[in-house]
Amino acid sequence: MSVHLSRKTRILIVGPALAEAAGRAFPEASLETMDPGALGVATIPPGSADLILIETASADPGDLARLVETLATWREPPATILAGAQLPASLARALYRMPRADVLDWPLTPESLSRAVAPLMSAVEAPAEERHARCWSVMSAVGGAGGTTLAIELATTLAGRNVGRVGLVDLNLADGAAGAYLGVSANMRLADASAAPERIDTALLDAFSLPSGAGFDLLAAERDPHAFAKVSPLAVCRLLEVGCQVYDWLLVDLPRTRQAWTPDVLAGSDEVLVVSELTVPALLAARALAGEIEAEMPPGRRPRIVLNRLAARVFGPAPSRVEAEKALGRKVDGAITSDWEAAACSVNLGGPITHHRPRSKIVKDVAALVDTLAPAEALHGAAPRPAIR
Repeated sequence: MSVHLSRKTRILIVGPALAEAAGRAFPEASLETMDPGALGVATIPPGSADLILIETASADPGDLARLVETLATWREPPATILAGAQLPASLARALYRMPRADVLDWPLTPESLSRAVAPLMSAVEAPAEERHARCWSVMSAVGGAGGTTLAIELATTLAGRNVGRVGLVDLNLADGAAGAYLGVSANMRLADASAAPERIDTALLDAFSLPSGAGFDLLAAERDPHAFAKVSPLAVCRLLEVGCQVYDWLLVDLPRTRQAWTPDVLAGSDEVLVVSELTVPALLAARALAGEIEAEMPPGRRPRIVLNRLAARVFGPAPSRVEAEKALGRKVDGAITSDWEAAACSVNLGGPITHHRPRSKIVKDVAALVDTLAPAEALHGAAPRPAIR
């Protein structure tokens, strides 16, 4: 996911082409440009920059290599990014000495620059004492698998345990149904905010969010078939960054079809839940989707698979849990019992199943899933954030 740099972050830019992208990616940071022609004689005082962006085509490779070698001698070398094609060998060798560095190709966008800077600046921008929300993303393997219902019930269960502020973000921008399920009007104007994503802050997030009536806030947009084309990846990432500053727990209802920002959201999630119903096509889709997500996640991390609408039966056409796990090629991490009457009643009345049918097996199964995903210390180990309203 991209990173938000504060006004205290000092960025030194070498090369004119990087200035515009850096200004859009980090609007609040302190930006300073340096004339590439002065590299042969100019000196940069140690500790004078937190991040240095270098356009490799803007200056002599030898001067750039000497600059990077000098940066590596600092007691705390700055994060450094080189941008350009055909990186000279001398410059590449110098870059190897930097503890936090990366190389980007052209064309360079504010989004790609922000994503590259995020891991390099995480230690600077997120001190150990600062808390961030735990983020769970939910994605259906096929249409109608029940991902939105599960996201709502997870948010309701967490809110009911008094774990702090809980938010649910519906990123099904074209045809999201979370608002309709909860009987709440959608209020998130993310397409408008995409014109200036750097202006998304806690105040705008407060304007976007609405109380769900179930103890958590809902951030959802009105249905718009062209929404995905109108909303920029930078706006989505910025929205979730601010959300993680405001909320203690953030649930994200992801669209089934991949968007440009999907990898960023998945990478920034503490848990990714793939929801499948008990049909052979859905199980095969869930297996493929989980494999695709796992290939993009850091080593040792994998998405969770949740079976929805599990029915107890002795004979019948639907696969059993054991048969489903064979089709998936792995154990499932949770199973939600089928209770069509409770689900339909809640949708029609507007609100979570937990409120309208608290004795439903769905409620009990979702609570068990929360216990699996979050131990007691994660649920109650930190003081809740104050409301921003």
